[in-house]
Amino acid sequence: MTALTDRTDDRWDDGLIARSRQPDAGQDPDDGAEDGDRGDDALVRALSGAGADGGKVPAPPLSPEGQALRARLDALRQLVGLSRTRLDGKTLAEAGRVLDEAAARRGLSPQHTVVAIAGATGSGKSTLFNALAGVQISETGLRRPTTAAPIACSWSDGAAGLLDRLEIPGRLRRRPRETSEAEALRGLVLVDLPDLDSAVGAHRDHVDRVLALVDAVVWVVDPEKYADAVLHERYLRPLAGHAEITFVVLNQVDRLPGEAADLVLDDLRRLLDEDGIALGEYDEPGATVLGLSALTGEGVGELRELLGQFTQEKGAATRRISADVDRAALRLQPLYVAEGHSGPEIGEGARAEFEDRLAEAVGAYAAGLAAERAWRRNAGKACGTPWLRLWRWYESRRAPRTLAGLAALASIGGRGTVAAPAPVEEEVTARQRVEQAVRVVADEAVAGLPEPWAQAVRETAVRGAEQLPEALDEIAVTLGAAVAVPTARPPRPTWWPAAVLGQAAMTLLQIYGGLWLVGQIVGVLEPRLMPPVLLMVAGIVGGPLVEWACSIAARGPARRYGQDAERKLRQAAAGCGRARVLEPVAAELLRYREVREQYAAVAAGGSAAGGSKLSTTRQ
Repeated sequence: MTALTDRTDDRWDDGLIARSRQPDAGQDPDDGAEDGDRGDDALVRALSGAGADGGKVPAPPLSPEGQALRARLDALRQLVGLSRTRLDGKTLAEAGRVLDEAAARRGLSPQHTVVAIAGATGSGKSTLFNALAGVQISETGLRRPTTAAPIACSWSDGAAGLLDRLEIPGRLRRRPRETSEAEALRGLVLVDLPDLDSAVGAHRDHVDRVLALVDAVVWVVDPEKYADAVLHERYLRPLAGHAEITFVVLNQVDRLPGEAADLVLDDLRRLLDEDGIALGEYDEPGATVLGLSALTGEGVGELRELLGQFTQEKGAATRRISADVDRAALRLQPLYVAEGHSGPEIGEGARAEFEDRLAEAVGAYAAGLAAERAWRRNAGKACGTPWLRLWRWYESRRAPRTLAGLAALASIGGRGTVAAPAPVEEEVTARQRVEQAVRVVADEAVAGLPEPWAQAVRETAVRGAEQLPEALDEIAVTLGAAVAVPTARPPRPTWWPAAVLGQAAMTLLQIYGGLWLVGQIVGVLEPRLMPPVLLMVAGIVGGPLVEWACSIAARGPARRYGQDAERKLRQAAAGCGRARVLEPVAAELLRYREVREQYAAVAAGGSAAGGSKLSTTRQ
């Protein structure tokens, strides 16, 4: 094979491809190459190896369309990187293959356009291949399948790297007839494929492998099998997005009488439209459909002209990669596009409801009420009448004699310690309420998200909520008890000293009136009953009035004190919930927004390039 690849003379002999003229029996093939009728053999020679450039040439400046494609590929690469921990490898395999193939193609000659000729058995694709090359390169005949492996014909040097990528061996690389028409196809690399419906599985594998790598495809159909289900369902329909790099050729029109060729072409266009393939009519971008006869040469010149124009644009590779990116983006769309809303986030309503549930779980409202009662109790102690306060002190002193006191004494051990059994079944916080709050806020956050990202958000919320009940328990035990039963006296308002002085004055009036009345009784003082009685009544009535007025005045401060205590407990519970659940969920949603932005850049389409589109339309 190496010897055949490295030959620099005009002789070729691979023992596979039929010659247009065989030498006489017993004649040396080299001698036969010297006689007057050696034209075809001299014009068909094996491609050299990599050549001086190894199949690679310096890349020219990128066109606007190429720059747009590079931006989309960069976005796709970042998208795959950000999604590896959220999506399985099989889901991202198509995008990874597109990136790999794009990198491989962009590293090879941009001056060449690789076009494959594909078709079903008997469609005449090899005959068309030979007609375009101007010499018989691919074997034709009645035996099926005739073409067993891809055969390449290059109209210029420097395509060795591209053919290596297609795994076409050197013995199957050819050159066309050197004519004035061949110059218009300079840069074209034409590949004749085996039959796509071949009974040999290896042949179909060749077709699938090469079709995934070439820059454009010429589909050859015949009047009998142009509606073949294998062609449309397995190849044309999945490649509907590659219309601008697609040629559909109805061969053997010489077999159709009268206007039958036009009728078949119209029906073929109808089938292509049903496949979703845009047709390049009226100078619109899309697939080219035309009829020809490779055997008689009718229409071959028109196809050659279209291929020449297509090759000279030198943008087919960019368009092919862009179409591959479009198809990958379309398949990934359900994984990245949120149908529910444009900007997934935790709404203020969901945050407030979540914090309310946590506050309810730690008993923030009850703790606020307890703090309010404690403040009012302290106010009552400070502003109550001395006799009432003395009575309360007495009640507290005789508490052990009551039933509650006796129960407490019964629980006292021999060492004087009280054994107070803690409740076993009752928890400080309601775990079910916490779990319900986490589920509700997670469902709110994932509304409309694609399932993989919704699942990731739910898992993040569940992980954050694993130790949340215990943390809320600790808050309820420490901070909740501190605000409900404060160890230090609550702050006193400025009117408390005046209330205390008022109570003291009322008490002094009672004492003074009582002493005055006693002095009159024992005869020490002049008997005047009314003044001491009035003083005592004023003190007795004034004390409760002062206490009642203080209780009325204490309602506002007590309520504010309780609300402040409730707010502290609520803020502590909300802070714990934010740190463990809301912030991780928000971070996951931010990650989704990042990948969605990358997906939007990938799915932007080649129209953002702003440059001239490639055209396969008939001029």
